[in-house]
Amino acid sequence: MGTPQDKTLRTADAAGTVGDDAPPSPWHNPDFRTLFTGTALSQLGSNVCYLAVPLVAVSALDATPAQIGALSTLSTLAFLLIGLPAGAWVDRMRQRRLMIVADLLRGVSFASVPLAWWLGSLTLPHLYAVVFLTGCATVFFDVSSQSVVPQLVRRDELVPANAALVSLMGFGSIAGRSVGGGLVQLVSLPYAVVVAATGYLASALTLTRIAPAPAAPPATPAASRVPLRTQIAEGLRHVLGNPELRALAATGSLVNFGSQLINTMLPLLFVRELGLTAGALGLFWAAGGVGMLLGARTARRIAVRFGYGRTLGLAGLCLAPAGLLVPLIGRDWWLLLIAGCGWLAVTFKTGVDNVLGVTLRQRLTPDAMLGRMNATFRFLFMGSLALAAAASGALAETTSVRTVLWVGGAFTATAFLPVFLSPVRTRRALPEGS
Repeated sequence: MGTPQDKTLRTADAAGTVGDDAPPSPWHNPDFRTLFTGTALSQLGSNVCYLAVPLVAVSALDATPAQIGALSTLSTLAFLLIGLPAGAWVDRMRQRRLMIVADLLRGVSFASVPLAWWLGSLTLPHLYAVVFLTGCATVFFDVSSQSVVPQLVRRDELVPANAALVSLMGFGSIAGRSVGGGLVQLVSLPYAVVVAATGYLASALTLTRIAPAPAAPPATPAASRVPLRTQIAEGLRHVLGNPELRALAATGSLVNFGSQLINTMLPLLFVRELGLTAGALGLFWAAGGVGMLLGARTARRIAVRFGYGRTLGLAGLCLAPAGLLVPLIGRDWWLLLIAGCGWLAVTFKTGVDNVLGVTLRQRLTPDAMLGRMNATFRFLFMGSLALAAAASGALAETTSVRTVLWVGGAFTATAFLPVFLSPVRTRRALPEGS
């Protein structure tokens, strides 16, 4: 999207490797700067809601572990239901417009929560509906935003562009979740959700400044008759048929499954079992944001030193086992510190994986299939979140919250194996791209 760029510009230096000099910066492009700003505002909304919504359910609606699991499941269920066709739709539509509509829907939906609270009519079914609708909008926003980056910047700028966006995710986790925890303590839960809704609406307004894409050339009669299921199947074959993409998909899905098992139960653990504050939960999650930010900022430098694929493999081998430290969390400060350091190590690896893995995915995928490739990955990644949230609630009801944390830690500790045992580990340079 954005101002059309000359084909030569977009593919220049596509054969660059991680051993080259520092690639050109994407910040010269005003549309990329606008995308970054809009994403920052959207991240603020997402991270405040990440903390505030389950606390609304726990504190105001007395939700059970199973109900918390259902709430978390519904927030990502849309990726299982419409994730794959969304990729084909995104490839057929204008991503900028989709992102704006998605942010508007998320902002209005979350604004209904404090309104219902103040009217005394907020219920769990209302929260369920809000998180499901906003999850549907997030499907289109996420797939569109990842698909639009290669259209805004040159191929040789993808690593720094992705590093900037992943760093933003890390910073958003630090700032948004810390702000969310602080707002919950200083004011009240409704006002925290108001801040989140405002972030989404401001993001939608900001994204209108990205120059609209030129109209696509008319499709040939043969292309216009291609069924949606055929396009979805093409995206699946592209991802699952490539050993490197398949390994990245497996590792990311396992990491998400383990992390979501843990994160779904943390509000219950902190508030009910440990008697800690919302601010303490926000700070713990913010430690994960610090790890992601550091991983994103250092990913390229590490890859230059050790090689592209080796970095992805060794980061998992060295850091993933730290996930087993998270279940040690307790009221004592030193247990909180140990668990926080383990979480920071896991999310540092996630930051490295996101920068290098997303760039590799983009380089291995033709432009015309970016939406379907990203949708396939989001279907697998976010679908694993939905399944894990449901499993977390059910497992906590039948065993204990602490057991859920140990199972989640085991998943995060071993999730690196598909990439470590795949051709990704031997790759030194980026592919030329399509």
